[in-house]
Amino acid sequence: MQQGLRYERTSILAGEAWRLFTAHFVHLGWGHLLMNLAALGLIWGLAWRTLRVSAWLVISLTSMLSVSLGLLMFNPVLEWYVGLSGMLHGLLLAGVMANLASGHRFEIVLLLALFVKVAWEQLYGALPGSADFAGGAVVVDAHLYGLIGGLIGALPYVLVARGGNPMR
Repeated sequence: MQQGLRYERTSILAGEAWRLFTAHFVHLGWGHLLMNLAALGLIWGLAWRTLRVSAWLVISLTSMLSVSLGLLMFNPVLEWYVGLSGMLHGLLLAGVMANLASGHRFEIVLLLALFVKVAWEQLYGALPGSADFAGGAVVVDAHLYGLIGGLIGALPYVLVARGGNPMR
């Protein structure tokens, strides 16, 4: 089942476009899945009230597509990818941006930490221990592409924010 759903460059280029989305729902194993679900729960707990469910859906899809298309265009040697981590980086950025636009200020710390983490990964590779915990190699470029997708997806919602809680 996983083989037919994961991101596989050659299969996508051969017309299996569904893999651009389904790759984010399959994982390397239970540890990888649980790690991604825990992160999703933390992101949801942080910012679920700030955006409508429809906004979360748009941002999720934008982040998924950004990750998959980014890998397709800029990582031609990457044969396959699975997991939610790229999309999760986009969701976290979107949630932090929406919270900041709604007047929350603590999230500036999260924003800085997120940018430092992704910058570290781009310069030095995956955080120590993350590959062991996930059960396989970490595709750090997916995190960067997810951030870009989260920014693109959240920007319209953040730009219209004016006082109160306009994101709802």
